[in-house]
Amino acid sequence: MTSTLNQQIQQFYDASSGLWEQIWGEHMHHGYYGPNGTWKKDRRQAQIDLIEELLKWAQVNSAQKILDVGCGIGGSTLYLAQKFNASATGITLSPVQAGRATERAQAAGLGETTQFQVADALNMPFPDNSFDLVWSLESGEHMADKQKFLQECYRVLKPGGTLIFVTWCHRPTDEPAGPLTADERKHLEEIYRVYRLPYVISLPDYEEIAQQQKFQKIRTADWSAAVAPFWDVVIDSAFNPAAIFGLLTSGWSTIEAALSLHLMSRGYERGLVRFGLLSATKS
Repeated sequence: MTSTLNQQIQQFYDASSGLWEQIWGEHMHHGYYGPNGTWKKDRRQAQIDLIEELLKWAQVNSAQKILDVGCGIGGSTLYLAQKFNASATGITLSPVQAGRATERAQAAGLGETTQFQVADALNMPFPDNSFDLVWSLESGEHMADKQKFLQECYRVLKPGGTLIFVTWCHRPTDEPAGPLTADERKHLEEIYRVYRLPYVISLPDYEEIAQQQKFQKIRTADWSAAVAPFWDVVIDSAFNPAAIFGLLTSGWSTIEAALSLHLMSRGYERGLVRFGLLSATKS
């Protein structure tokens, strides 16, 4: 199942990443619109602001060796490498993404300090204790084994290093609403199908897994309100002439994803989809 899923993820991002960069730029993640999601700002600036706000929240002021898990075309990887004057490695399942990220690194003069490779985050090709910052921004939702993923993040993290993990979640099931309803599960299954996800879990579930993996100084936060406006912004920009032409030449999976953007917007509106943050250190 994991092999098949990985192939689906690879094919999805091989097909869609070029269009995303053309229309929306190098950062393939949510933007930050203030604590309550009320700040008006340019979408690309909002995406950069999300990186900065995450670093501030996790109290990370420096890093020497960074791993970006699920690096896309290198948006966060290159930003962090430049910000901290660090060496950085990005991994992705998509050869198209890895190739484009490498091109972008060379163009930015960061070819000597950054590298990108195709690798499975559930079986990372790195020795133990390799990185002092492991950064995972919206890739955890793709992982078929959430426990194994955090285990791998712990393994490659240096003692004293920090994990910053940000992922799509569903609402906690210990809320007054109780377990997920049949309608909520159906909504999530549509998101899984369109965006090639095996499943998502709640933020408390991730916190429990992190505790099992012996992470220390675990902190969590729900920033759903801060990022929810992102999807309406993307919807508004998805159907200009350039985007429509790009969609028509990108294949059905990319078209279907664009036509299904409302699934995420509606998920936030009903409190079902959550934007979960977890930071932790390795002792």
